[in-house]
Amino acid sequence: MGYIQLKTPIPGPKSRALQERRAQAVTRALAQANPIAVARAHGALVEDVDGNVLIDLAGGIGALAVGHTPEAVVEAIKAQAERLVHMCAIVANYEPYVALAEALNRLFPGPGPAKTLLANGGAEAVENAVKIARAYTGRAAVMVFEGAYHGRTNLTMAMTSKYALFKKGFGPFAPEVYRLPVPNLYRTPKGMTEEEYLEWSLWNLENALVAHIDGSALAAIVIEPVLGEGGFIPVPHAFLRKLREIADRTGALLVADEVQSGSGRTGRMWAIEHSGVVPDLLVSAKSLGAGMPISAVTGRAEVMDAPHVGGVGSTYGGNPLAAVAALEALRILESPGFLDRARAIEAKVREVFEPLKAEVPALGDVRGLGAMMALEFVKDPRTKEPWPEFVLELVRRNAEKGVITIRAGLYSNALRFLPPLDIPLDMLEEALSVVKENIREVYAALA
Repeated sequence: MGYIQLKTPIPGPKSRALQERRAQAVTRALAQANPIAVARAHGALVEDVDGNVLIDLAGGIGALAVGHTPEAVVEAIKAQAERLVHMCAIVANYEPYVALAEALNRLFPGPGPAKTLLANGGAEAVENAVKIARAYTGRAAVMVFEGAYHGRTNLTMAMTSKYALFKKGFGPFAPEVYRLPVPNLYRTPKGMTEEEYLEWSLWNLENALVAHIDGSALAAIVIEPVLGEGGFIPVPHAFLRKLREIADRTGALLVADEVQSGSGRTGRMWAIEHSGVVPDLLVSAKSLGAGMPISAVTGRAEVMDAPHVGGVGSTYGGNPLAAVAALEALRILESPGFLDRARAIEAKVREVFEPLKAEVPALGDVRGLGAMMALEFVKDPRTKEPWPEFVLELVRRNAEKGVITIRAGLYSNALRFLPPLDIPLDMLEEALSVVKENIREVYAALA
């Protein structure tokens, strides 16, 4: 018997009943990718309210690099709950906040000294990073990139690329945000080689300092080293190096948004470390808290100290329960050999799906880094016309057969994999085999 155990069809009767309650009680604007009501979870296994056991390859949208309910995290939360549930760091000091800041300062991928600000979620941390950059530079403009996702606050929606899903009907948005293309080598323009496309992209960065925004007005360049919602596209190292060069030359700050790509997800603590590029500020969240809501901005001490006293803060930022969970998550991530698991996951995903491209032409690309992998589906491998309907149907069938997955991509035509780093390889292989067979079935049905 495998890890997947289905006692009822998915969704089962209890899941359907809770779904009806949700429809009556919760705004319909809140989407739900899988029609499952979860009772409990551990590691990469999820049990729904009907007793079905599924393999989770969505990982809370990348928030569970150390898996569901790791014992050390659970015990730390329990112990902390008996001592202090909330204080607010603006009101008084407490050890977990300081200890987590010290750990993140130590892990910052640049020369010290570093300092940290804790917040609640990724969007809040990104917005704080921009505020800090503006305070330090005395400038307003922010450079961002196509395919970016930075959050759902007004400023971070302005910084986010995908309009129809995240921004439609919510404007006007914050000003002084300038968006440029980022090289997606799978979609290299016709008539260009990948090398020529990358060279053009580097030229376009320089051109933007004339055509879009003068360097003297630029406060921050904010980029995800691996695009998340944009489709798990690793940004070429040459492009990141060019951004560092421009930041140095203009006096702007380079901000690495590592909300989804950080906390060990790609096999290094921070994805930008693969390139050797050092950011001025680094934003972390998601897997940082092992499922608890926490985020951080970490950077050079002189930069972090730029805002006036009282200029940053939040009621729950760095909450004691979330802080001790993050401390345990970092201890797990730093344990010997743990991050090596990310590379094993990438190898297994490529081993399963690269050969399938010849059999299923709709599978256009297999890409990503470490335990942050995606499959992109297209109607025609020559034109690369996106096929989002394929992925919608694939996600549905995956759930029916016991594998939890979600979509990604600027065109919503990619399937993303975000399993725990310590998922047993035979469990991962079982889940990927289900997805592989479903790809064949969906292609046969829709082609």
